[in-house]
Amino acid sequence: MLADAATDSGGTRSGGTATATPQATAHVTAPALAAAVTVPAAMAVAPLPPVAPTGLAARCTRALLSPWSRLSLLLALLAGAASTVLLFHPQRLLSDGWPPQLGGAMAALVFAAAYGLCSVAFVPRPLLNLAAGALFGSQLGTGAALAGTVLGAGISFGLGRVLGQDALRPLLRGRWLKAADGQLSRHGFRSMMAARLFPGLPFWGVNYCAAVSRMRWTPFLLATALGSLPNTAAYVVAGARASSPTSPAFLIAMACIALPALGGAVVAWRKRHHLRAP
Repeated sequence: MLADAATDSGGTRSGGTATATPQATAHVTAPALAAAVTVPAAMAVAPLPPVAPTGLAARCTRALLSPWSRLSLLLALLAGAASTVLLFHPQRLLSDGWPPQLGGAMAALVFAAAYGLCSVAFVPRPLLNLAAGALFGSQLGTGAALAGTVLGAGISFGLGRVLGQDALRPLLRGRWLKAADGQLSRHGFRSMMAARLFPGLPFWGVNYCAAVSRMRWTPFLLATALGSLPNTAAYVVAGARASSPTSPAFLIAMACIALPALGGAVVAWRKRHHLRAP
């Protein structure tokens, strides 16, 4: 009986051992199996990058939004604006006057908006300033003309920045072009003040040169307002006092117009050899 018990006990232990062995094996081999079938990180499949659409509509969209397409749109807009000005003759403001249904501050606001659009369309600013003085007098005319100047400069700057900068910046390869771009980008307010005060520089050309550079909006608009004030006020006063050309105000205004122009011509003449240098 003792032997049988020992045998049963041994069998039970042996059986228990035999029974327990698969469980232990299961517990031991499962992590090993998981480690064995784990894919290395180097062999893992990376997520595919998003594929750009290649249809006809996508190609047309990319072509329309390309830098050269936007530059072409800018040139077309400017050509259309210049053609419209040639058809409507804004110089009639000097002879026909302003519509009688408008007067006072409202007329000055409408004139400032028209001034801004006309300056974008290459209408000479002296003509618009003279018209502001003839229509509204010295004080209100100066305010309307200066507001129109800043508005037109802002429109030109925005159009050049959005539609022309990406296409024209890669073309800034010459020594003079790089120097001008660096000056406008690093010293925006000072450079724009000098450009506005110096007579002879085209208003629209300065606007688009600043737009192609990396000049910020705030120094551009602030320097435009401050730098354009003396010349604008002189023309407005001349327009307001044109009926009495011998008055002191008219003579002073004409002197303020002529002397800076003469000084600018002298400076340009003395610096001509720098412009011709390679």
